[in-house]
Amino acid sequence: MFSGKTVLITGAGGFIGSHLVEELVAQGAHVRAFLRYTSGGARGCLEDLPSDRAREVEEIFGDVRDPDTMRRVIQGSQIVFHLAALVGIPYSYAHPREVFDTNINGTANVLLAARENKGVERVVLTSSSEVYGSARYVPMDEQHPLQSQSPYAASKIAADALGISFQRSFQMPVTIVRPFNAYGPRQSARAVIPTIISQALAGQEVRLGSLDSRRDFTYVSDTVAGFMALARSEGAIGEVVNIGSGQEISIGDLVRKIGELTSREVEVAVDAQRLRPPTSEVRRLWADNSKARELAGWTPRLSLDEGLKKTIQWIAEHQGRFEPSVYAT
Repeated sequence: MFSGKTVLITGAGGFIGSHLVEELVAQGAHVRAFLRYTSGGARGCLEDLPSDRAREVEEIFGDVRDPDTMRRVIQGSQIVFHLAALVGIPYSYAHPREVFDTNINGTANVLLAARENKGVERVVLTSSSEVYGSARYVPMDEQHPLQSQSPYAASKIAADALGISFQRSFQMPVTIVRPFNAYGPRQSARAVIPTIISQALAGQEVRLGSLDSRRDFTYVSDTVAGFMALARSEGAIGEVVNIGSGQEISIGDLVRKIGELTSREVEVAVDAQRLRPPTSEVRRLWADNSKARELAGWTPRLSLDEGLKKTIQWIAEHQGRFEPSVYAT
């Protein structure tokens, strides 16, 4: 499906976005990588692409909050993967207006521009498992109630609703992918797995927030495969689909597992600044991924141990990028 197609990826410099860029180039797509403009021309995780892949990518700088820019970059695109977002939950407490503007209005600009471009064959919007809030039942299927326990989660609920409305109102070929906690090479210390690994490798006390929270971690190559499989699936049009491993682990048990894999004696301390407000803390996320299997034939391939080993190796080779003593929000 992707070979010879012009594919736009917003948020292409992000963790998942860069892996999606790399895989689409490998499959013969002409990739337009949309990156947020900065005066320094920051390319984010695209800096890590192998040079032969990077040469094949058309990089475009701008901002999803600008409707004119989105009209321009979507023109001529056949497939759109919209990943651009402000994703930091602590950041959303401090800057909710900016998060709403980027995540909601940015999504609206993508949808409006895609509606004007009759050549768009599929729009894939990126949701988040955070929209579910703490599990009321497990595993969590796509019918689980939505609970906005942070400004970030609220922004993603609204963005998802926009996508569904455009599909129903204008028959736009929209699919909403709802990834659970992706992890792997290139991820920053804003996420919990790189936070634990980078502190453990530095021989420091591992400082974290809640240790009792439980999460469903999915290796990034599996997450990307899920995005692509759903983009190919006609049955996924108009659907919201979970992408998760179908397994859960507590943060405390995750720390112990990483300690074993890094051969480190890990001491853990709860850091008050890393704790969410009590009613905002999402206690449990565990994906029911059966819909992805039924609609697109997708199932995760890498176990948590396999994915962690790959991630530990990458972080060990790039320790200079991490500041273990600094809390990344």
